Amino acid sequence: MPQTQSTPSTSPARARPVPGVRALPPPTGCASDHHGAGRPRPAVEAKRFESTRLDAKRLDAKRLDAKRLDATLLDPRQLDPRQLDPRHLGTRPANAGNVDVGYVGAGPVDAGNVDAGNVNARSIDAMRTGPEQQDARGEWLRFAPVQPLFRARAAQRLAVLAYHGVTDHRSFGAQLDRLRRLATPVSLEAVLQAVTERRPLPPRSVLVTFDDADRSVLTHALPALDARGIPATAFVISELIGTERPFWWHEADFLARHGGRARSLDCGHPSQLLPRLKAMPDPDRRRSLHELRVSADRRPPRQEQLTPADLLALRDGGVAIGNHTQGHPCLGRCDDATVRTEITGAHEALTHWLGEPPIAFAYPDGGHDPRAETVLQELGYRLGFLSDHRLGPRLPTHPLQISRLQVDSTTSTRRFDTILSGLEPAYRRWRRQGVA
Repeated sequence: MPQTQSTPSTSPARARPVPGVRALPPPTGCASDHHGAGRPRPAVEAKRFESTRLDAKRLDAKRLDAKRLDATLLDPRQLDPRQLDPRHLGTRPANAGNVDVGYVGAGPVDAGNVDAGNVNARSIDAMRTGPEQQDARGEWLRFAPVQPLFRARAAQRLAVLAYHGVTDHRSFGAQLDRLRRLATPVSLEAVLQAVTERRPLPPRSVLVTFDDADRSVLTHALPALDARGIPATAFVISELIGTERPFWWHEADFLARHGGRARSLDCGHPSQLLPRLKAMPDPDRRRSLHELRVSADRRPPRQEQLTPADLLALRDGGVAIGNHTQGHPCLGRCDDATVRTEITGAHEALTHWLGEPPIAFAYPDGGHDPRAETVLQELGYRLGFLSDHRLGPRLPTHPLQISRLQVDSTTSTRRFDTILSGLEPAYRRWRRQGVA
């Protein structure tokens, strides 16, 4: 009996040979049998790729347009705890070489490959809190897949940077170079004009500010800012101007390490001193400082502060001068009379030195106080700044409560990028909320 011929498989790679029939070569562009020798590999035709993955012009607008980004991807309260885990990232993502990890870049970069579900904040250096550990954490966050999404959103926000002096002028200069290349530095006057005219600031706007304003703002910051044409604002403590007194928190730390004691301070380690002093009602804080001065074995070293002439030099160099109270108390621990005295006393002193009243105020310790806002409104202040480590709208909705980002002159460039994008602040809020 003749042998029945079986029906060949529809897949050319698995077709069984038929006796007496010569196999035809596979068509061009088709898969060959196990990619054997002499057979062409599959041809790649770029035109047939899914355009939403490769063509930025046709990418889903919800993934690239900062105005339409899904808020759940950017709100730390809704952040999926599986989203920021470096175990899913490796030491460097496969497409990191093609990603501009600057602040906001020219546009979306490889956004088609950004999966917001692959970032998990739980194990990115969760227990590290020191400066070096924070920079290490910034190393991870810089390569997080959601970083391009945060950068796109940050382009439509106002970033106000809050420094406390300049201790590393080279690192500070590198940060300014990055701002000049990737952002739009604005002045205090520009922010005031935006508020007055109800017109948003340009995209990627950044305002540089300094709290407490020690002499490094004059000696290190001003030359670097002036060389790059970047304006800034310095908030000063009026009772220290023209003196050689140290900041009270530096003084308290020194005194406690040199035998100083106070009845209200029974902490075992000097590192616990400052939090306890800040938690006290302001009269108790002042009394404890006096007791530390009397009981300490040594007096703290002098610290040369800015002078009235230095304030004028800063203003002439493009650094606006703002009010930071008389003595930098924690306003939330002060009574109503002290709050008023701290603000009005500094206001009168600055008006005398500068020849004009200041228009901006920075809350000591960064927290908003409604009593202070009332006094500021009475004195004609137009802008008030917090230190809540957040980005704000390009048109501030509450001009006396403008958010700021905490940054240091020693911050690494990589962590600096994640702070500007808002990813590092979001991660920190996520950690504080204890998301499991």
